[in-house]
Amino acid sequence: MILNIDVEVRKTGKYGKGVFAKRNIEKGELIFNWEGGKIYTAEKCLDLPKEIADHAIQFEEHKWIDTNGFGRYANHSCNPNSGFTGKFKLAAMREIKKGEEILWDYEMTENSNWKMNCKCGEKDCRKVIGAYNNMPESVRQKYNRYISTWLVKQ
Repeated sequence: MILNIDVEVRKTGKYGKGVFAKRNIEKGELIFNWEGGKIYTAEKCLDLPKEIADHAIQFEEHKWIDTNGFGRYANHSCNPNSGFTGKFKLAAMREIKKGEEILWDYEMTENSNWKMNCKCGEKDCRKVIGAYNNMPESVRQKYNRYISTWLVKQ
C-alpha cells in the first residue's frame, strides 16, 4: 500500500475526520493507493458489515477493498479535487493547495446497492450518492479519466 506522506488525517468542521494536504499537491500526483488492502466478496455491498460497506471501494462487480490507511478518511464531494487512476490509485484532478481537504466522488468506484444522502453543500450536489450507473453523463465527462477503470471498461 502506497501512501502520500504529505497528507494527514484531522478533524473537519463538517464530516468528522478528513484527509488534508500538508503541502501543495500537483495535478496527477498520487495521493493514496488501496492496493494491498483487505478484499471482501459479497453479492451486494449492503451484505457487507456497515463499517466495511461505508469505507471500502468497489473494484469488481462483487469485490471491495478496504484499508486502515488514509483512504478510510477521504470524504466525498460532488465537486472533488481528486479521482481514480486505474482501480486503486487516488490522484489529484487539479492542484490541491496546502491545508485543503482531499475530496473524491464516491460514485467514481461504486456500482452497487450502496447509497448515502450527500451533504457536501456544493451548488451542483446530487443529493444521493451511490452507483456509477446513476452518475449523470455530464459529470462523467467532467471527471474524464478519473473514474475507476473497472467502471469505464464495462
